[in-house]
Amino acid sequence: MRTLLCTALAAMLLTGCGDGGDPESAAPPERDATSALAGAPAPLAELHSQRSRLLEGGRPAFEARIRELKGYPVVVNKWASWCPPCRAEFPFFQNQSIERGKEIAFIGVDANDNDADAKAFLRKFPVSFPSYSDPKLQVSASFNGVAAFPSTAFYDSKGELAYLKQGGYATERKLIEDIERYAR
Repeated sequence: MRTLLCTALAAMLLTGCGDGGDPESAAPPERDATSALAGAPAPLAELHSQRSRLLEGGRPAFEARIRELKGYPVVVNKWASWCPPCRAEFPFFQNQSIERGKEIAFIGVDANDNDADAKAFLRKFPVSFPSYSDPKLQVSASFNGVAAFPSTAFYDSKGELAYLKQGGYATERKLIEDIERYAR
């Protein structure tokens, strides 16, 4: 019995307690992002114009973007193409960024990853927002998100870090609850 419990615990840790995270089964957003996000305020429209791009500039560029978005709540998802729990929750961010993209800014941080793999992943699973390349976790350090993959940071409309969730979202409903609680 003890061996069975240890084996189950090890499997959950390796998969991040997610649903398997197979990107092959990840569904793209159901709606057309361009039409759904038409008419977004200029700072949010700028993010949408950079959809699925991997941005350079590191921590200074990321922090400048957060300052530019003052007045809007921001949801930052730290992910990596090699991370099963990141891949499992990615469709939730695809959907919510389209659903809420006229009121809330979404930004990705591709951490501790290879740019070629990250770009290939974003081509296969596009999102309506850009991601900052963070190979040495310097961007992640700006919101204390170094320890876990994935991590999600919520900034309020004043530009203040309101909450950091370390670990993946098991359901889209849990992500929605945190967006509604912290992205104000």
